[in-house]
Amino acid sequence: MTTSTLVLNTLFDAPAVTRLRQDLALALRAAAHHGLAEGVCNHFSVAIPDTEHFLLNPRGLLWSEIGAEDIVIVDKEGNKIAGRHEVEPTAMFIHAAVHRIARKQCVLHTHMPYATALTLTEARALDATLSQNAMRFYGRVAVDDRYNGLALDSGEGERIANAMNGADIAFLGNHGVIVCGERIDYAYDDLYYLERACAAQVIALSSGLKLCPVDESLAARVASQVQSERLQSELFFEALRRQLR
Repeated sequence: MTTSTLVLNTLFDAPAVTRLRQDLALALRAAAHHGLAEGVCNHFSVAIPDTEHFLLNPRGLLWSEIGAEDIVIVDKEGNKIAGRHEVEPTAMFIHAAVHRIARKQCVLHTHMPYATALTLTEARALDATLSQNAMRFYGRVAVDDRYNGLALDSGEGERIANAMNGADIAFLGNHGVIVCGERIDYAYDDLYYLERACAAQVIALSSGLKLCPVDESLAARVASQVQSERLQSELFFEALRRQLR
């Protein structure tokens, strides 16, 4: 075993990184539980503090079967440096770019059904002045409406990261969504409620009845209220930890 390999294995098993691997695996299993997964596609990642590396789910595993030991470490260029599984190319290009350029700690990318459905519309994204769940995202959403095929090179990943323009939530036209956060539990809570808000909007649209948005100032106030107190996000994640062992 080389010195560099020993250092990377030590990092992989460090207590703080082990906890992050456990939390990332939990978020993936929770997403499967909530119907947000798509085959063995899509990826969640989280930066390892004080390093240029991040944790990522590997290629070829269902989210429902992923444990902490399956998570891999990837460097800022998207190269796998530790872990027993391989990494899917589009994950390296998208997540490496969002961590490096957008400077996001936790990056969750899905093709979850209702959010993705809205990326197929002329609006491209959620209306954050409709449901209470939608209002928590007011002022936090960017839209990338320039779908350019699979992200099979660094240029496409960088284009997506730059299109986010610092936003926490990105709706990728004809593709899916990216949800970012400073912590895994906060990001997962946002992911879950984003899909709930998108579902409510799609269902309301299907009724054919006229929608009734609230004033933008009220939507902004609700967004501020949610962001000012995230204990509910922590409690939700811990409840999932008890349920999805």
